[in-house]
Amino acid sequence: MEKQYFNLIQFFEGYVRNYRRMNLTQLHNRSMFTKREIDYFANLGEMLGFDSFVEDSKFDQSMGRSRPMDLALWKWDARVDDENYLYLALHLERENNWNNDVDTIEKLFSLTEEGFIPHNVIGIQFIESADRIAYLNNLVIEKNLSQKSNALMVYRYVDPDFNVERVRAYSFTPKGLHETRNAVCKIDDYRYWLMCFDEEYTAFEEEKEKSQGSILEGSK
Repeated sequence: MEKQYFNLIQFFEGYVRNYRRMNLTQLHNRSMFTKREIDYFANLGEMLGFDSFVEDSKFDQSMGRSRPMDLALWKWDARVDDENYLYLALHLERENNWNNDVDTIEKLFSLTEEGFIPHNVIGIQFIESADRIAYLNNLVIEKNLSQKSNALMVYRYVDPDFNVERVRAYSFTPKGLHETRNAVCKIDDYRYWLMCFDEEYTAFEEEKEKSQGSILEGSK
């Protein structure tokens, strides 16, 4: 059947705008980050009318066994088929371990049975640095040549110079890279994690510097 593609950059924008609502603090461990983010997309899928399954699975033909999916959104419509799901609308993977970045992509683009080929995929993963992104994106493009999914890869890494996490989002069509967006993830004054887009963060930092400069000038 013809694939039903989402506007995944819009999904990313919602993820950024709503990150503070996940109520993640400086005290939460990485497992809680994973759970809250998967729950966010599971709830989004259900609000859009899909059935959400956490820790679903699909058969990986290259490995000869089933492999878990962090999140799967399935399309159900009894008017068309009252016994089977119509298609796998979305497969999402969320990974904290830098060493599993390639494995995450292999899960999203694994050789599987026709009914389990996702129309859309999202990968959210921590990486060691921005230097890794080009390699991973080339791998996505290569593997998507046959799968032909709509794909969103979100890479997060620590920027030690500014004490923030950089968030880099890349949207792919079956033809290749389509669109990018950049954001920042940081802890606010109340120790909660929030996200904002690069342009907003830059404007805020510039305004803060001006305010501090005005205060210093006034104290002379």
